[in-house]
Amino acid sequence: MLTRFLASAAILGLTAGVAAAEYKLTILHTNDIHSRIESINKYDSTCDAEGEAEGKCFGGVARLKTMVDARRDALADQNVLLLDAGDPFQGSLYYTTYKGAAEAEFMEAIGYDVMAVGNHEFDDGPEGLASFIDAVSFPVISGNLDLSSSAELKDKVGNHVVLDVGGQKVGIISALATDTVETSSPGKDVIFQDEIESLQADVAALQDEGVNIIIALNHVGLAKDLEIAEQVPGLDLVVGGHSHTLLSNTQEGAAGSYPMMVGDVPIVQAYAYSKYLGEITLTFDDDGNLISAEGEPILLDASVTPDADIAARVAEMGAPIEEMKQRVVANSAAAIEGDRAICRVQECEMGNLVADAMLARVADQGAQIAIANSGGLRASIDEGEVTMGEVLTVLPFQNTLSTFEITGQTVIDALENGVSQVEEVKGRFPQVAGLRFTWDPSVAPNEGRIIDVMVAEGDGFVPIDPNKTYLVVTNNYVRNGGDGYSMFEGDDKNAYDFGPDLADVTAEYLAANAPYQPYVDGRIQQK
Repeated sequence: MLTRFLASAAILGLTAGVAAAEYKLTILHTNDIHSRIESINKYDSTCDAEGEAEGKCFGGVARLKTMVDARRDALADQNVLLLDAGDPFQGSLYYTTYKGAAEAEFMEAIGYDVMAVGNHEFDDGPEGLASFIDAVSFPVISGNLDLSSSAELKDKVGNHVVLDVGGQKVGIISALATDTVETSSPGKDVIFQDEIESLQADVAALQDEGVNIIIALNHVGLAKDLEIAEQVPGLDLVVGGHSHTLLSNTQEGAAGSYPMMVGDVPIVQAYAYSKYLGEITLTFDDDGNLISAEGEPILLDASVTPDADIAARVAEMGAPIEEMKQRVVANSAAAIEGDRAICRVQECEMGNLVADAMLARVADQGAQIAIANSGGLRASIDEGEVTMGEVLTVLPFQNTLSTFEITGQTVIDALENGVSQVEEVKGRFPQVAGLRFTWDPSVAPNEGRIIDVMVAEGDGFVPIDPNKTYLVVTNNYVRNGGDGYSMFEGDDKNAYDFGPDLADVTAEYLAANAPYQPYVDGRIQQK
């Protein structure tokens, strides 16, 4: 239960007297920007000119630049760092088109001091991350990666960094989620070490060097950050990412207070998609002991004027893709819900749309079942005209359809994998078509959570036959073992992995069914 960790910053120490030589350090931070170079709407997809004119847009790198500059100016006589907790990559046409170059340029312009490696930095392999690092001047770190065998990344990713900030040594360490081998494409030469053990060793090494102030800049998700704060002595702050968690004392729907406390260790995270700029101020006594931690994420809404120079550069880089983005492909009768907090734990409208589209495209080949990983669904779509840009924001990974033959038992095993990490809101949760299933969260993961599976047949559904062979469709990422679907791998499944692009398939399905009516129909049930 997260609630047992909640506490106000006032409990930090709060019995200790404040020494005359106290030291203040303000951390500005972002995480999981996911290539939201342009501003976003309330659905976290790209906001259009009409939305901007109506004051309904949030974030974008131009607003982020404005607010970072404003906070630095306001804190000009204080100590300030700007950190990013990973995943600036993947999520819009700017990444699809420029493969990290846009993210590098704008992060340089905004002036980041340190960035953690996120899992999506490996989406185009180690080479993609290496090119990004070559393009930026700030250190990119991840302490639990053994890169000694990686020709592309050896000596490029730092284990940690020590900065002199106002005469104080500030150590920044980092860990990346070890399941990145399943959620992205780091390759065989990137070796992952246990997050907690790695951070413990890095803290000890920094303390031996006389570094008293230590910040963990992680891309592991809030649940793991809570464990880290509890099990890694010597941390003064954990700045997190990966779970897209909003921590706030004022914003409706926040997952907890800002900061969230584990003992005397504050944890912060600032949602995702450039919608907020986190700001936490730490106060230390003259012995380097943390005595207070106070702050609140800043909502980058229409009251924040985008930086003119950055906005002009965004428009310049966007010109080659604007025509494709603006092409109207369909119409939706209502908003199509694709929020990760919903789609990663239950049936959702976007999941049904994408799974239905996949199955419809290959039904004439005899495919009976579609399985889509919820991690591949990156946004919602609002009511009305649907542009190709909106579809690509939902499905930015350039995945293709894969068809293959597996037994009913393998389908059951796949569904077990899909519901094995619901508590952590992981992207492996299965959205399906041609299939109905019921799962029981009271059962331990991978020990029989799937209690009923039915396959479409004729006008109804029949129980799945564990021994029967079914033709299944998914995307090539899942087919190759992504998100834990290792049971789909192999050359023994009569597979075809080079089907049409999933975004194109979905756009065509929307067009064929326009105006599209979003729906859920109970195909996924929880006992």
